Amino acid sequence: MDDGLRAQIETYLSHLDGLIRRGRELRDALAADPSNASLIADTRAWQEACGVTVNQLSGGSKAHWLARSFSQGFLMRSTDGRAVEGTTPAEIITRLLDVLAQAVASLTQREEGAVISASSSSAQPPPRRFEFVHNAELRPVIEQAYIDSRRALEQADYDLALRTSCGILEAIVTDALEHKGLSALIASGAPAEKIADWSFETRLTVAERAGLIRSGCARLPAVARTYRDAEGGSKATVSERDAQVAGQVLRVIMRDLDPGR
Repeated sequence: MDDGLRAQIETYLSHLDGLIRRGRELRDALAADPSNASLIADTRAWQEACGVTVNQLSGGSKAHWLARSFSQGFLMRSTDGRAVEGTTPAEIITRLLDVLAQAVASLTQREEGAVISASSSSAQPPPRRFEFVHNAELRPVIEQAYIDSRRALEQADYDLALRTSCGILEAIVTDALEHKGLSALIASGAPAEKIADWSFETRLTVAERAGLIRSGCARLPAVARTYRDAEGGSKATVSERDAQVAGQVLRVIMRDLDPGR
């Protein structure tokens, strides 16, 4: 196996691991609260993310065994094999987790039946937008959130799109600050308390002063700077432009933190 294929497989395996862990979390949460609208929406987003990955691994072919397994995961079968209605979200998650497990098993084998092989693969690896994040466990979570933010913007849910973009922005800036170290940050004039206790605005300001990011956050609209308040119940009107600018600023900061992008 050449190094390029090995790296591609490792990328897929890491991404699949994140999807599997997220799926298990959603399944457990739904078991406790099956009618929770927010959980159901998160489940749909997770299913879509799984579909994207399966499509990549299948080379875009619906006839591929993995793509067929994924599609069948949404169907409930009667005793005679016919598709019927009535599959619960938790059951679908369980089935899709099994499909993801099959993908993992296939990627770790070296036979011709593997999902991708050195001789034939039109699939592209999943995005590696957040490889610069030092906390490896955080990467798949942020990647999923990034997908969710783009989808929310497309669906005109500007409030969700903005809050998700700001949450990602805060997460990646916090990761960079923690990697830099509190002692070094205090030497640059940062507050002495724990980074976890800093406000969103303080984290952005300290990161800029420490040279971790440039001045891109100056473009953030006021409603973005107080996005945490919206999570606590204080609602401010979010316009399409507000959501778009928040997403643009996020991408600028991603480039600051990962100059090789």
